[in-house]
Amino acid sequence: MLLVGGISFLDDRAHLGAGILLLAGGIAWSGVELPGVYRELPNTLSWLLTLGYLMWMVNLYNFMDGMDGFAGGMAVFGFGALGVLGWRGDDMGFALANGVVVAAAAGFLLYNFPPARIFLGDLGSAVLGLLAATLSLIGSRRGLFPLWVAWLAFSPFIVDATWTLLRRLVRGERVWKAHRSHHYQRLVLTGWSHRRTVLRSYLLMGACAATAVAARDLGVREQSLLLGAWVVIYLVIGIRIRSAEQSADTPAP
Repeated sequence: MLLVGGISFLDDRAHLGAGILLLAGGIAWSGVELPGVYRELPNTLSWLLTLGYLMWMVNLYNFMDGMDGFAGGMAVFGFGALGVLGWRGDDMGFALANGVVVAAAAGFLLYNFPPARIFLGDLGSAVLGLLAATLSLIGSRRGLFPLWVAWLAFSPFIVDATWTLLRRLVRGERVWKAHRSHHYQRLVLTGWSHRRTVLRSYLLMGACAATAVAARDLGVREQSLLLGAWVVIYLVIGIRIRSAEQSADTPAP
């Protein structure tokens, strides 16, 4: 108990320590930005949001690493979008950093696609979550894209994990306990195979990555319409999953 509990305690402190290193290196969530809107954050709030963002992304990636080929695919599409944005912004160092992650994730997927022979585990998922948070903040700070564009690129994971957590909180569930309430888990419970679920998810990830790359050069009105369209798309996805559960007579988790 002391061994497992102690390592888990160190894990949380390590995540916090990583956030402090980012702040010491001048990498922080400096402002709230939406199409046509920017509000600078006070230093204290900026530091707190940076730490919270990093710790959430690390844990979020861990939550979503529950199916063969899923987290690796998100890495290919998400970091691929950031890499293209870096290349288009003439920041070859940033583009290369993301390209290395994409290459590693693509090689990993050769053996992780269903049925998998190797797995990410907590180590792999935590590192990908850390990189997603860090590189999105670096890209935003360098003016390569607004932070919300990076969120759009990783939105298949961000929306699913955040929506599921809030849904469970509202229902009064014990959010620290294991569950099968994520959208991809609910699809599998309705009878979808892992391979089918992963491949359909890749279509969503690819669409998010492509629109994230395109969003940077759009006007304020077009960016607002794009975000609104994705809100509607995710609502429709949620409704369709609920409908699939009812058709399969699967009780909602």
